[in-house]
Order: sequence, then C-alpha cells, then structure tokens
Amino acid sequence: MAFVTRSAVLDAINRGMTEMLKKYSGFVELRIFDDPSLCENLREAMGMKVLAFGEILLRLASPGYTKLFQKDSLDATFCGGEANVAVTLANFGIETEFLTIVPDNDVGRAALNSLRYFGVDIHKSFFKEGRMGLYYLEKGASQRPSKVIYDRAFSSIALAKPTDFDWNTLLNGVTWFHWTGINPALSDNMAQICEQACKKAKERGITISCDLNYRKNLWRSEKAQAVMSNLVRYVDVCIANEEDADNVLGIKPPNNSVESGQLNKCGYEYVAKEICKRFGCKKVAITLRESINASHNGWSGVIYDATGAINYSIHYDIDIVDRVGGGDSFTGAMIYSLITGKDDRDAIEFAVAASCLKQSIEGDFNREVISDVEDLIKNGGNGRVQR
Repeated sequence: MAFVTRSAVLDAINRGMTEMLKKYSGFVELRIFDDPSLCENLREAMGMKVLAFGEILLRLASPGYTKLFQKDSLDATFCGGEANVAVTLANFGIETEFLTIVPDNDVGRAALNSLRYFGVDIHKSFFKEGRMGLYYLEKGASQRPSKVIYDRAFSSIALAKPTDFDWNTLLNGVTWFHWTGINPALSDNMAQICEQACKKAKERGITISCDLNYRKNLWRSEKAQAVMSNLVRYVDVCIANEEDADNVLGIKPPNNSVESGQLNKCGYEYVAKEICKRFGCKKVAITLRESINASHNGWSGVIYDATGAINYSIHYDIDIVDRVGGGDSFTGAMIYSLITGKDDRDAIEFAVAASCLKQSIEGDFNREVISDVEDLIKNGGNGRVQR
C-alpha cells in the first residue's frame, strides 16, 4: 500500500507530472491522508485524454496599453482559442493533445514548441503548405476598447482539406474532444472537417465540448447560425459567453445588455434551457461579463444541466491586465472540473476563479495552477503577498 499526501499529489498535478501519478496508481491501494475522495477522482482522471483541435496563431501586441504602432516594437507570443484550453488543462495535470496544422518553418515549429513547454502533446499536429495565422492586439484601457485585427487568410489550417485527417487514428485513446466555433469560421472545408470529427467522436462515445466563440471579423452571424446549428447537435458540453448564443444560435436572453454593466440572470437560465432543448446538450456553461469599461469588469458564470439543475458562481470585480484568453481558461478549467468529478456547483466556482486569475496575466495562456485557483476560492482575492 502506498500513502501519498494531498500536497504531494497536488504538487505533481501542478507540475504536469501525470506519468508519476500513473506510477502510484499501480499500487494495490492509493490513499490520500486528508481527502480520500480526491484519490478516486485522480485515478479516474489519469485515464482521461483530451484532444483539442484548432488553429494556433502568432499574436503581435502593442506593449502595455499603447496604441498599435505607437511604439517601435510589438510583443510576440503564441495563442489560439483551442491552444489556450490545452495549456490550461496541461497546467492542471490532465493528459492533453493538441491537433493543428502549421507551416514547415521556424515560426511553425516555434508555435508547437510553445505548447510543448507546458506539457501539451503535439505529436498529432503536422506541417503543410500555407502560412502562420496572425492577429494584432491593442489592449483597451478605461473607455477605449481593445482592438483585434486578424491576418489569418491562407493559413495552413485554413487551407486544410477533409482528406488531410484520419479521425480513426487521431481519436485513438481520446476520451474528450474539444473544438470551438472559430474552426468552421476559417473555411467551408474546416466546417466539414469539424463535422467529420464530431461524427467519429460520437460513434466512439467520446465526450464532445465546444466553445461557441463567435468572431464577427471571421464570418457573419447568418452564416454562423446556419453552420453551427448543425454542428452543436453533436456537443455534450456547450460553452458560451453573453453574446455567443445570440450570434451563433439565434438564442437571446430577454431584457439583457452586457454594455449596461447589469445582467439578468433569469435570461441566462432561459438561454441555457433553450440550448439543451434545441440541440440536446447535456450541460451548458455561460460566462457572465459585465463590461463597466475596458479596465474594469464584473465576472461570474452559470452552469445548467439538462436535468434542470442550475448553479451560479460567486461574483468577482476584476481590474483587467489582459482579458484575452479569459474565456478559454474558463473552458479549460470547466473541462478539468468535469473530468475530475467535481459537482456542478464546485465546477462553476473553479472555472470562474481560474478565468478571473487569467485576466491578471499577460498573454493568452493561463499560467496558474490548481493551488492558485483553490486559494482564490478559499481566501478571496485580496492580492496580498504570499510568503
């Protein structure tokens, strides 16, 4: 019998040492002194493997809160909705693979290496003709909104064809498949590829999650609704924000305006019920952002189960450092929570806390670990120095 302290297990997870935990699980019995339930959840989670599928981008951001090209340099980092989710999951100790296509050059290899740094498995990704997709970011401040300019036409993944993917092989060993509404917005072929992936995953009994992630700079709402209304029917866990359900699925909460800085919680219960009713999703998680201005937001979330159960998180007031990737960290933390057996109340609290912390970090990737999130939930966000 092996006895392992809770802190040792959490430390292993925080370091992404999944293989070490697998070694412990080979003993006849694994016990954690002060939390036996965590042991069972971890043993189950260690058998899970998430595959995230999407485009990885090169982000070029103006330094600090300056206007684009106000300075003579831009800060370069890698990012992407699905890649951000993969990094969050890897940081939390979940075995995570990322599937993308990048150009066979130094930039493409650097993009994949940025994921490998966090422990994300990129062996299913591959090189192909095309270019690296870019986006330019100008972070907003006070009453000046953030600005995103995409330069991703003819990127390697946007040029992908359905014949490029053998989903029978790519889904081997996968228990959870994640994609976003950005993928089908890249090209008609990508919409077809997403449907092929979802069909095959559904045949294999793989859990499917999707963040609706509407991007008005990539496609119009009318086309998004036509395409996504078909694809969301395959989804088990649907993630959205306060505007996605309207733009992507045509479902709008009554008497609600995110710009007003006030939310109508009953409206989101209506939205979640409608998504489950129309598309057969098992769970819907929605981030609730109150935009007071670009620098200060209210942040909370809600999760709805198709059985009718609904749980709201506590509310955070955020002084934003970098909001980009906040929703993706919410998604990653939600997937982690459901994989490790948290109930819906704990899951929404964990996901909202994780995404709250992300918005205090520069760059798209969430660099927080489990203990950081748990400390926020337990102690609140006073920001005092931890010694």
